[in-house]
Amino acid sequence: MIEFRKEFFADERDDDLNEIGKPTRRQDILGHVTGRSPFFDDHQFDGLLHLRCVRSPHHHARIRRVDTSQAEKMPGVVRVLTGKDVPTNLNTLLSLLDFGIDDEPILSDKKVAYRGEPVAAVIAATEAQARAAVKAVRVDWEVLPHVLDVEEAIKPGAPKVLDIYPNNKFIYHGKYDHQKLRFGDVEAAFASADHIVEGRYQMSPIEQAPIETCGAIAAPEQNDRYVCYTSTQALFFSLGTAAKVLQTPSSKLHFVGGTVGGGFGGKVDSIHEPLAILGAMLTGRPVKYAWDREEEMQVGAPRGAERWYIKDAVNRDGRITARKFIGYFDSGAYTRLSSYAIIKGVGHLPGPYTIPNVYADVYCVYTNRTPATAMRGFGITGVDFAIETHMDKVAETVGLNPIELRILNSYRDGDMKAHRREAKNCALVECCQVVAEKAGITLSAEARAATSLTGGGGERARIPNYTATDQNGRVEGFDTGSYARKSGSGPAAATAQPSTAQPARAPQPGSQPASRPASASRPEQAPPRADPPAKPPESRPAASRSGAMRFSSLSGFRRR
Repeated sequence: MIEFRKEFFADERDDDLNEIGKPTRRQDILGHVTGRSPFFDDHQFDGLLHLRCVRSPHHHARIRRVDTSQAEKMPGVVRVLTGKDVPTNLNTLLSLLDFGIDDEPILSDKKVAYRGEPVAAVIAATEAQARAAVKAVRVDWEVLPHVLDVEEAIKPGAPKVLDIYPNNKFIYHGKYDHQKLRFGDVEAAFASADHIVEGRYQMSPIEQAPIETCGAIAAPEQNDRYVCYTSTQALFFSLGTAAKVLQTPSSKLHFVGGTVGGGFGGKVDSIHEPLAILGAMLTGRPVKYAWDREEEMQVGAPRGAERWYIKDAVNRDGRITARKFIGYFDSGAYTRLSSYAIIKGVGHLPGPYTIPNVYADVYCVYTNRTPATAMRGFGITGVDFAIETHMDKVAETVGLNPIELRILNSYRDGDMKAHRREAKNCALVECCQVVAEKAGITLSAEARAATSLTGGGGERARIPNYTATDQNGRVEGFDTGSYARKSGSGPAAATAQPSTAQPARAPQPGSQPASRPASASRPEQAPPRADPPAKPPESRPAASRSGAMRFSSLSGFRRR
């Protein structure tokens, strides 16, 4: 029998779990089985109004005119909202972390970029009256060409999804149209490899489909405050987003979370709370905004599609000497959390394997699909699927058992990862051995004797003497914030005058970033850049960079 080594994570958690086979109750189970767990929709208000959205029937279209006159006259209708009613009608969720340009309207007033995008909101006394009034709103559309595939979206001449990203690619760190990882020299390793193994892997969008659809109820409180009962999975994201969009101090907003009837990542986008609160502000009455099942499935943000191309250099004994990734995340029409998912994914490469040469170019691509968001390990799940499927392909190529191939290439304690961190508390070797035993697979004596505790470090702990770098995908005139910025450091500070710390500035809508030619030059020294164009007033309102304190889960700092 294989010994389970409990020392691996001894410094990270107490080894006192002893629950298997015991009838231990969940803390919340009594409320669930008796129907007493409080959900956002259980809060009852006298005079509750209902909000429904007018949505685009097109993937991509320009809004010529929105006529709400008939809807405003219909029975029960209290108010019809359009983009002009939203104090700050432009947002991106990660702006709360200083990462990304505001790109998504709350209610679109110029153009829609996906089917189902909201262009107006009707507030009425009953849901039926709100639905009827929605049908009475007339929108004059100019239908535009659309693109639904990530690689088609980045080809020359493809429809432009967002004006601020002319090539349909998110800009990372104000420098590149993709997230890079470079470690060693993959091309040299490919030249000397016994085998080259290539693969293409794809994961489609996945809807989280929670039993409880997304929604919120807002109501006036005393002292000019507003309470918001919400099903959000990200209470402080929702609070910060509402404060920014409504230009309201967060101290005036009282957010109440609680039981979430299924989420899986799909309830982090803070879509409902700002409109529900705005409705309460403008009507002076409680307002409920919740999706029905059709909306949840059509406009609820799914896990984004991913496409990965992987190329490995492999020795005949199965040792992987180089791995190259080209990845495309389908962000849909707006950024939401996709740019952050790529940061996570690239930090995870090349998987749990010691590979001395690694290359990655990973793109956050805009298409005319529903915007994507989080779902259960987003940024990691898709690329892990691609990596492990590819490992099976490598095993087949060299004639090794897939489990033995993984044991051979797994991290050992002390190995150097491609993102230049030492591997610690490794346990994949032991996991593989347990899987083989329980599956009845016979491993070689060498594989059975392997351990994560030995064989690492030494030469495997060295950062390569030479790393092949390039300036491919270099852009100018962008500053989309930095997940590592503190007090003026980071890309914005690099372009600032020596005596003045300048705030982040967005490009003029429609401006074309100039691509730099590819360069084999070594490094890290970026060519000097001209100051980016001046910020248009509407693209980054002052409220998005002031007011409530914001916390970053990306780099652990806080900012006022």
